[in-house]
Amino acid sequence: MDIKNRKEAARKKSLGELGELFAIKALVDKKFDRIRNLNDNIMNETFADIECEKDGIKYVVSVKARNKYQKDGKLNARYNLGANVYEKALSAEEKYNAFAYWMAIQFDKNSFSIYFGSLKDLNGSKAIPVDKCEKRIIGETWECNKRHYFDFDYYTNQAK
Repeated sequence: MDIKNRKEAARKKSLGELGELFAIKALVDKKFDRIRNLNDNIMNETFADIECEKDGIKYVVSVKARNKYQKDGKLNARYNLGANVYEKALSAEEKYNAFAYWMAIQFDKNSFSIYFGSLKDLNGSKAIPVDKCEKRIIGETWECNKRHYFDFDYYTNQAK
């Protein structure tokens, strides 16, 4: 792997880790309990990044953090959940006795948005339709273009 590819892989990994931190804070703000980053014990746990509870209901949450815009400037409208997502989610639901949910965290240079929903709401789709989340057609909007205060240049998609 050349230096350019290593830097891009590191940038994406770092963006994912930043997304998980934002996800944990959002869950705390929404009064979830027993929040646990599953990657602390098993890196790349099947389907889920976070396990949590609220009102006695257990959740396993797949967190997807992305730049709001693609390299070409178009809206990054769909966040892929990966191959065999439904099989992996079922496995995680059984392992943790929980319901499978997703959280999409959309970063821009000065702001972020957070969307949360059940995997079942995607009706078989393997991607989170963030464009529909923005329009409040699917999932819940937890934050919408909220200001963040960090230098985002490192995380921004770079045109080739």
